[in-house]
Amino acid sequence: MQMTDVRTAALKKNKTVAGALLVGAALLFIVARLQHASGAWGWVAAFAEAAMVGALADWFAVVALFRHPMGLPIPHTAIVAEKKETIADNLGQFIQEKFLATEVLVERMRAFDPARRLCDYLVSRQNAEGLATGITRIISESIDFLEDERVSKVVSAALSDRVEKFDAASSAGVLLESLRSESRHQVVLDELLRRLGGWLAKPEAQEKVAIALDNWVDAEYPLLSKFIPNRPQFARNAGEKIVRKVSGFLDAVNADPSHELRHEFDSAVGDFIVKLKHDTAMRARVEELKQELVSNEQLGHYARGLVGDLKAWVVQDLEREHSAIRHKVADAAVALGRTLSKSDELSDSINEHLEGVVRRYADGLRTGFAKHISGTVKEWDNEEFITEIELSIGSDLQFIRMNGTLVGGMIGILLHAASLVIG
Repeated sequence: MQMTDVRTAALKKNKTVAGALLVGAALLFIVARLQHASGAWGWVAAFAEAAMVGALADWFAVVALFRHPMGLPIPHTAIVAEKKETIADNLGQFIQEKFLATEVLVERMRAFDPARRLCDYLVSRQNAEGLATGITRIISESIDFLEDERVSKVVSAALSDRVEKFDAASSAGVLLESLRSESRHQVVLDELLRRLGGWLAKPEAQEKVAIALDNWVDAEYPLLSKFIPNRPQFARNAGEKIVRKVSGFLDAVNADPSHELRHEFDSAVGDFIVKLKHDTAMRARVEELKQELVSNEQLGHYARGLVGDLKAWVVQDLEREHSAIRHKVADAAVALGRTLSKSDELSDSINEHLEGVVRRYADGLRTGFAKHISGTVKEWDNEEFITEIELSIGSDLQFIRMNGTLVGGMIGILLHAASLVIG
């Protein structure tokens, strides 16, 4: 049985009981009057008369909350309907001030301790797998959404517009400037030199240098090359010496943070940044390269193929019972839970950041939430609004009628006794 049906049945039952008490009091009053209220019937009549008055008065009060009694437009009746907008505003304000006040939310959140709850939840493998299932389901549904032709057209148009407006030269300049500001571009140079040194240390690299040197001598000095004895050995020896010299130079650069090459490299990067930001010819060339990349059909076809292959792999993996993605997400969730369990600092940081979010956005959200509640209540049909309120509290209000009948009867007996004593 639905909740509405349960409330309707309870309201109907209590209305019936309250009405039956009124009818019972009326019957008692009639019987007592037929007996001329003599003897004990006087007490019964006093009880019944007062009980009817109490029952009718409370019936009027309860009905007047929701409707005009017997349809008569009596002033100050149908209070709920007449005051619907006021009730809606007060309800929204009450929830805003008492339930959604910033400090109330912050205190509740502190007591809840989100980081600890998250930790306790994630350390369970079963919970982590459930979370992973939910996340992967969202991924799968998102892929289906993006594959919709209508969505795909909008996304493609938006991306094209973004690319068209993207200032590649300035962005590259800002990126390089950020690297240069903390000398991180020197780390890039170190890595390049390290890789070059590693390549030169390989025998096959030295062999390539020797062959290149021999070809160069043969091309530039053909006559001289005829007089060089044992040319292959000569090329190998010369190549090895060149490699040793270059390697020594690379080691010197790596060992000296203030090496001249580093200064030259820094100066070159600085000049390049200036050109990216301000040189018209350089900026035009970068823009031209960007347009060539964007309009290159082969590159576009290749990129679409990569994206398609990636989406196909993700979809196929998510459909498997033992999905690798789902397993990785669950592992990450468990790892996060274990990390939280071992790090009070991380837990405190999460809680503090969440508290900051609440303080930053609570006022705006609670105001909007209160307006939503108020506006929704105001839009309800009057009869629907009254029915909902009556179903919520009307069943309990019937006890007022029942109590009014019985309490009124007891007061009638007391008044009858008082009249006998005074008379």
